[in-house]
Amino acid sequence: MYLHLGNGTIVNSADVIAIMDLESSSLSANTREFLKIVEEEGFVRNVSDEIPKTFIICEIDGQSVVYVSNISSKALMGRASRY
Repeated sequence: MYLHLGNGTIVNSADVIAIMDLESSSLSANTREFLKIVEEEGFVRNVSDEIPKTFIICEIDGQSVVYVSNISSKALMGRASRY
């Protein structure tokens, strides 16, 4: 099955490792450091021009990708659990 992350971006749900709420998870220094590193390394894909709410960690063809979306983690989890 596939998961729509917003702005026409769709990923295979089998590739999703984690769906994280950006506001609550970024309270952790480790999460902030992780997001800083993946952005510096070029693994971040912003799928919205709006205020980000969620980041989704995926592994696609052996490559880590972190998507940043304006769709809430609750809505994305609801979409993912339907299938």
